[in-house]
Amino acid sequence: MLDFALKVVVAYLLGSLLGGLIIGKLRGGVDIRTLGSGNAGGTNALRTQGPWFALGVMVVDVGKGWLAAAWLPSLELLGSPVQSEWLPIACAAAAVLGHVYPIWFGFRGGKGAATLIGTVLGIQPWAAIPTLIMWLAVLLLTGYVGLATMIATAAFPIYIALTTQSPPLMAFGLAMTALVIYTHRGNIGRMRTGTENRSQRLWLLRPRSRTS
Repeated sequence: MLDFALKVVVAYLLGSLLGGLIIGKLRGGVDIRTLGSGNAGGTNALRTQGPWFALGVMVVDVGKGWLAAAWLPSLELLGSPVQSEWLPIACAAAAVLGHVYPIWFGFRGGKGAATLIGTVLGIQPWAAIPTLIMWLAVLLLTGYVGLATMIATAAFPIYIALTTQSPPLMAFGLAMTALVIYTHRGNIGRMRTGTENRSQRLWLLRPRSRTS
Protein backbone atom coordinates (compact mmCIF):
# COMPACT_ATOMS: atom_id res chain seq x y z
CA MET A 1 0.00 0.00 0.00
CA LEU A 2 2.94 2.32 0.62
CA ASP A 3 3.98 2.01 -3.03
CA PHE A 4 0.39 2.77 -4.08
CA ALA A 5 0.18 5.89 -1.89
CA LEU A 6 3.61 7.16 -2.94
CA LYS A 7 2.76 6.90 -6.63
CA VAL A 8 -0.52 8.75 -6.13
CA VAL A 9 1.37 11.56 -4.39
CA VAL A 10 3.97 11.67 -7.18
CA ALA A 11 1.15 11.78 -9.75
CA TYR A 12 -0.39 14.76 -7.95
CA LEU A 13 2.97 16.57 -7.88
CA LEU A 14 3.48 15.80 -11.57
CA GLY A 15 0.02 17.16 -12.34
CA SER A 16 0.89 20.33 -10.45
CA LEU A 17 3.47 21.23 -13.10
CA LEU A 18 1.33 23.61 -15.17
CA GLY A 19 2.26 23.90 -18.83
CA GLY A 20 0.88 27.44 -19.03
CA LEU A 21 3.14 28.72 -16.26
CA ILE A 22 6.20 26.68 -17.23
CA ILE A 23 6.07 27.91 -20.83
CA GLY A 24 5.31 31.40 -19.50
CA LYS A 25 8.47 31.40 -17.38
CA LEU A 26 10.48 30.29 -20.39
CA ARG A 27 8.94 33.16 -22.34
CA GLY A 28 10.13 35.82 -19.92
CA GLY A 29 7.83 35.39 -16.94
CA VAL A 30 4.38 35.55 -18.56
CA ASP A 31 1.64 34.47 -16.14
CA ILE A 32 -1.45 33.80 -18.24
CA ARG A 33 -3.54 33.68 -15.06
CA THR A 34 -3.35 37.48 -15.11
CA LEU A 35 -4.53 37.67 -18.74
CA GLY A 36 -7.75 36.92 -20.60
CA SER A 37 -10.02 34.58 -18.64
CA GLY A 38 -7.40 34.12 -15.92
CA ASN A 39 -7.22 30.38 -16.57
CA ALA A 40 -3.89 28.57 -16.83
CA GLY A 41 -5.02 26.20 -19.59
CA GLY A 42 -4.55 25.90 -23.32
CA THR A 43 -7.63 27.88 -24.42
CA ASN A 44 -6.57 31.00 -22.54
CA ALA A 45 -3.00 30.48 -23.71
CA LEU A 46 -4.19 30.42 -27.31
CA ARG A 47 -6.31 33.55 -26.94
CA THR A 48 -3.67 35.59 -25.14
CA GLN A 49 -0.30 34.26 -26.39
CA GLY A 50 -0.92 32.62 -29.75
CA PRO A 51 -0.79 29.12 -31.24
CA TRP A 52 2.84 28.20 -30.57
CA PHE A 53 2.60 29.11 -26.90
CA ALA A 54 -0.66 27.17 -26.64
CA LEU A 55 0.90 24.16 -28.37
CA GLY A 56 3.69 24.08 -25.78
CA VAL A 57 1.12 24.28 -23.00
CA MET A 58 -0.86 21.38 -24.46
CA VAL A 59 2.25 19.21 -24.89
CA VAL A 60 3.15 19.65 -21.21
CA ASP A 61 -0.38 19.25 -19.85
CA VAL A 62 -1.35 16.26 -21.99
CA GLY A 63 2.07 14.68 -21.56
CA LYS A 64 2.06 14.79 -17.77
CA GLY A 65 -1.38 13.15 -17.73
CA TRP A 66 -0.10 10.32 -19.91
CA LEU A 67 3.01 9.87 -17.77
CA ALA A 68 0.95 9.72 -14.58
CA ALA A 69 -1.48 7.12 -15.95
CA ALA A 70 0.68 4.97 -18.24
CA TRP A 71 4.26 5.24 -17.00
CA LEU A 72 4.24 5.99 -13.28
CA PRO A 73 2.22 2.93 -12.09
CA SER A 74 4.80 0.51 -13.54
CA LEU A 75 7.83 2.12 -11.87
CA GLU A 76 9.67 0.35 -9.07
CA LEU A 77 9.68 3.05 -6.40
CA LEU A 78 9.46 0.83 -3.31
CA GLY A 79 10.31 -2.62 -4.58
CA SER A 80 8.04 -4.45 -6.99
CA PRO A 81 5.16 -2.34 -8.40
CA VAL A 82 1.72 -2.89 -6.90
CA GLN A 83 -0.48 -4.97 -9.19
CA SER A 84 -3.84 -3.24 -8.95
CA GLU A 85 -6.28 -2.12 -11.63
CA TRP A 86 -7.08 0.85 -9.40
CA LEU A 87 -3.51 2.20 -9.35
CA PRO A 88 -3.49 3.77 -12.87
CA ILE A 89 -6.96 5.20 -12.12
CA ALA A 90 -5.83 6.71 -8.82
CA CYS A 91 -2.67 8.17 -10.43
CA ALA A 92 -4.71 9.59 -13.31
CA ALA A 93 -7.20 11.25 -10.96
CA ALA A 94 -4.38 12.62 -8.81
CA ALA A 95 -2.69 14.16 -11.86
CA VAL A 96 -5.89 15.93 -12.91
CA LEU A 97 -6.43 17.21 -9.37
CA GLY A 98 -2.84 18.42 -9.35
CA HIS A 99 -3.49 20.41 -12.51
CA VAL A 100 -6.63 21.99 -11.07
CA TYR A 101 -5.15 22.61 -7.62
CA PRO A 102 -1.35 22.79 -8.13
CA ILE A 103 0.74 22.93 -4.97
CA TRP A 104 3.61 24.56 -6.89
CA PHE A 105 1.46 27.52 -7.99
CA GLY A 106 -0.68 28.44 -5.02
CA PHE A 107 -3.44 25.91 -5.83
CA ARG A 108 -4.57 28.07 -8.77
CA GLY A 109 -4.50 25.91 -11.87
CA GLY A 110 -6.43 25.09 -15.00
CA LYS A 111 -9.71 23.28 -15.58
CA GLY A 112 -8.21 19.84 -16.06
CA ALA A 113 -9.28 19.06 -19.63
CA ALA A 114 -5.87 18.67 -21.31
CA THR A 115 -4.43 16.61 -18.47
CA LEU A 116 -7.57 14.47 -18.49
CA ILE A 117 -7.02 13.78 -22.20
CA GLY A 118 -3.50 12.63 -21.38
CA THR A 119 -4.73 10.26 -18.68
CA VAL A 120 -7.36 8.77 -20.99
CA LEU A 121 -4.66 8.17 -23.59
CA GLY A 122 -2.66 6.44 -20.88
CA ILE A 123 -5.33 4.14 -19.43
CA GLN A 124 -7.83 3.63 -22.28
CA PRO A 125 -6.43 5.02 -25.58
CA TRP A 126 -9.34 3.93 -27.77
CA ALA A 127 -11.76 5.91 -25.62
CA ALA A 128 -9.99 9.09 -26.67
CA ILE A 129 -11.35 8.77 -30.22
CA PRO A 130 -15.11 9.03 -29.49
CA THR A 131 -14.37 11.56 -26.75
CA LEU A 132 -12.50 13.88 -29.12
CA ILE A 133 -15.11 13.36 -31.86
CA MET A 134 -17.82 14.43 -29.42
CA TRP A 135 -15.75 17.46 -28.36
CA LEU A 136 -15.27 18.58 -31.96
CA ALA A 137 -18.91 17.99 -32.89
CA VAL A 138 -20.25 20.10 -30.01
CA LEU A 139 -17.70 22.82 -30.70
CA LEU A 140 -18.64 22.98 -34.39
CA LEU A 141 -22.35 23.12 -33.56
CA THR A 142 -22.23 25.62 -30.69
CA GLY A 143 -18.89 27.39 -30.73
CA TYR A 144 -18.56 26.88 -26.96
CA VAL A 145 -15.24 25.31 -25.97
CA GLY A 146 -16.35 24.82 -22.37
CA LEU A 147 -19.61 23.12 -23.31
CA ALA A 148 -17.76 20.85 -25.75
CA THR A 149 -15.29 19.90 -23.01
CA MET A 150 -18.02 19.05 -20.49
CA ILE A 151 -20.04 16.95 -22.92
CA ALA A 152 -16.95 15.17 -24.25
CA THR A 153 -15.89 14.32 -20.70
CA ALA A 154 -19.35 12.90 -19.99
CA ALA A 155 -18.99 10.77 -23.14
CA PHE A 156 -16.11 8.84 -21.57
CA PRO A 157 -18.12 6.95 -18.90
CA ILE A 158 -20.84 6.35 -21.48
CA TYR A 159 -18.24 4.75 -23.76
CA ILE A 160 -16.99 2.61 -20.87
CA ALA A 161 -20.55 1.52 -20.03
CA LEU A 162 -21.07 0.43 -23.63
CA THR A 163 -17.74 -1.37 -24.00
CA THR A 164 -15.55 -2.61 -21.14
CA GLN A 165 -17.96 -1.93 -18.25
CA SER A 166 -14.89 -1.67 -16.02
CA PRO A 167 -15.85 -0.45 -12.50
CA PRO A 168 -12.55 1.45 -11.98
CA LEU A 169 -12.84 3.18 -15.35
CA MET A 170 -16.51 3.95 -14.77
CA ALA A 171 -15.75 5.45 -11.35
CA PHE A 172 -12.94 7.50 -12.88
CA GLY A 173 -15.13 8.74 -15.72
CA LEU A 174 -17.98 9.79 -13.45
CA ALA A 175 -15.64 11.51 -10.98
CA MET A 176 -13.85 13.39 -13.74
CA THR A 177 -17.15 14.44 -15.32
CA ALA A 178 -18.24 15.93 -11.99
CA LEU A 179 -14.87 17.68 -11.58
CA VAL A 180 -14.83 19.13 -15.10
CA ILE A 181 -18.40 20.42 -14.74
CA TYR A 182 -17.38 22.04 -11.44
CA THR A 183 -14.28 23.68 -12.93
CA HIS A 184 -16.43 25.01 -15.79
CA ARG A 185 -19.11 26.47 -13.51
CA GLY A 186 -18.09 29.97 -14.58
CA ASN A 187 -18.58 28.99 -18.23
CA ILE A 188 -22.02 27.60 -17.37
CA GLY A 189 -22.99 30.88 -15.73
CA ARG A 190 -21.80 32.93 -18.71
CA MET A 191 -23.65 30.67 -21.16
CA ARG A 192 -26.84 31.18 -19.17
CA THR A 193 -26.42 34.97 -19.38
CA GLY A 194 -25.29 34.94 -23.01
CA THR A 195 -21.85 36.39 -22.28
CA GLU A 196 -19.70 33.31 -22.94
CA ASN A 197 -17.16 33.70 -25.74
CA ARG A 198 -17.53 31.44 -28.77
CA SER A 199 -14.89 30.13 -31.13
CA GLN A 200 -15.95 32.06 -34.22
CA ARG A 201 -13.64 30.14 -36.56
CA LEU A 202 -15.02 26.72 -35.60
CA TRP A 203 -18.65 27.64 -34.95
CA LEU A 204 -20.43 26.38 -38.05
CA LEU A 205 -23.91 27.56 -37.04
CA ARG A 206 -22.96 31.14 -36.20
CA PRO A 207 -25.27 33.82 -37.62
CA ARG A 208 -24.05 35.15 -40.93
CA SER A 209 -23.56 38.88 -41.10
CA ARG A 210 -25.75 40.62 -43.64
CA THR A 211 -24.27 42.90 -46.21
CA SER A 212 -26.22 45.77 -47.73
